[in-house]
Amino acid sequence: MSIMGEYHIRTYEDRDYDAVRTLFSCGITEHVPAALQYVLKSPLTHLLLLGVFLLAYLISSSSLFSLGVVAALCFMGSTRIKALWLQYVREALDSDMRDIRRTYLEPKDCCFWVVETGQEVVGMVVAVHPEDPSLRGRALELKRMSVAKQHRGRGLSKALTKTVIHFAQERGYQEVVLGTTMVQYAAQRVYEGMGFRKVKEIYPSLVARLVQFSVYLYRYKIAES
Repeated sequence: MSIMGEYHIRTYEDRDYDAVRTLFSCGITEHVPAALQYVLKSPLTHLLLLGVFLLAYLISSSSLFSLGVVAALCFMGSTRIKALWLQYVREALDSDMRDIRRTYLEPKDCCFWVVETGQEVVGMVVAVHPEDPSLRGRALELKRMSVAKQHRGRGLSKALTKTVIHFAQERGYQEVVLGTTMVQYAAQRVYEGMGFRKVKEIYPSLVARLVQFSVYLYRYKIAES
């Protein structure tokens, strides 16, 4: 499928392996600064830091020492958040992204697409059966969407999303579902602009709940033909 002449969407081939793994890794880790900023702006984070400062001051009677404790806590927290994102990338690369053909091409009604321009892979997306058993047979899940930064703003994410929707529709599915973190603002705008509706907000861990860092679940209802 051609997009604006120079871009083409096609099914994944084995020669794309290294390119899509790199594209996925870069696409995920670039959100780390936004995640850090979000957590630092959280009212609960402010309350926690204030409590730590007051406790340290009560113990030491030193404002400088107390500020140092708060700074150390911020550093450790930032390091932990970065580590969580990197851990997510490593786990994905070692699981579904290790054997892409077996995970996304061999199962019935699953697929992996890439966007290429010339000989360069600059975008990707997959359609797969949802992990939620209640959605099996009724919906496909859009996952691993990523577009290289220098090729954004040209409609590639929208075209990839449409590819998944059409794929699901052709196979008789009623919905397309997906999940995206609350700091992936551009992705949220794309999905909502295409008719996806936010249906749920979940917290992937206890730490995420404490700092109010969530994942939004979206659903797109396919119109009956």
